[in-house]
Amino acid sequence: MATTGLADRLPKEILPFVAPPVREALRRLAPEVLGELEEIRLRVQRPLAVVTAAATRFVTAEGQLTVDARRAYAVSGEDLKFTLEAVSRSSWYALTEQLREGYLTLPGGHRLGLAGEAVRGEERVAGMKHVASLNLRLAREVLDCSLGVLAWLWDRSAGLPCHTLVLSPPRAGKTTFLRDLVRHLSAGVPHLGILPSSVGLVDERGEIAACFEGIPQNEVGPCTDVLSGWPKAQGMLVLLRALSPRVIATDEMGGPQDLAALWEVLNAGVRVVATVHAADLEELQRRPAWRQFLESGGFERFVVLSRRLGPGTVEAVRDRSGRVLFRGPWRASLRPAAAEGRV
Repeated sequence: MATTGLADRLPKEILPFVAPPVREALRRLAPEVLGELEEIRLRVQRPLAVVTAAATRFVTAEGQLTVDARRAYAVSGEDLKFTLEAVSRSSWYALTEQLREGYLTLPGGHRLGLAGEAVRGEERVAGMKHVASLNLRLAREVLDCSLGVLAWLWDRSAGLPCHTLVLSPPRAGKTTFLRDLVRHLSAGVPHLGILPSSVGLVDERGEIAACFEGIPQNEVGPCTDVLSGWPKAQGMLVLLRALSPRVIATDEMGGPQDLAALWEVLNAGVRVVATVHAADLEELQRRPAWRQFLESGGFERFVVLSRRLGPGTVEAVRDRSGRVLFRGPWRASLRPAAAEGRV
């Protein structure tokens, strides 16, 4: 990895959102640390911290890692104010809807999580004030992280992917895996006999395609149409009725509305690739709504991810009967999609 400048060592999209003192401390981190960086933690009057696949460590003003909080750079209120003003572009009101969810999506698919005091509305939380903690979660594209198991997800008789659900605990790479899978389905993989397919992608949080003015900034394939910022349930139905995709993909399936829309898509002759928060299939089956859905037999393949060898570790691929088709752990070697400006 090139280490000749700041833009080569930190994701270029986050630089405008990091206060100069924090940026300087991060710039001085060793290249191997930057290469594994997953999160940057900013807490007012507390030590600057970074999270890698290995551990959480504090960072000194000189860019040294330490486990001694007293040696670390102390994040100031001005540091947080800088980030919040940069993110909001001095228009905090415009971000109200996203603040209800506790996070904001930044260019490049990076996510800014916030913690503070709730602003209560009549029936729900209306926003947030007195923000005192920020978490910059860094997105990364990793080419071919799904390729090692793609053959197990392909229905050769139909020339389409199997209905596939990717299960993953937090920070285990499900969005990265889904992005790569969408890219391969859209572009085709000739040596596996996979031809290009039209893919409709519902990117509710803007983390998969990272669209800017409607154009994906991440590589999601030449035959992919993206609905960015749309609620998953609504977006899936819009794709189904308006864009005639052969495959519909979306991230982090959740509530009853998502499942109802998913069931409609599954029964419309369109293949579905989706993700959900769960450590394994057994955990997902313990949720009443999902248990009923799974018993209906809609999904044909289940990809189980973990962090055992790092984010994106494939533990298993199972069919709808629970039979293991592929047993891990397996993880693609880290190969960023674009070296410039990315970790």
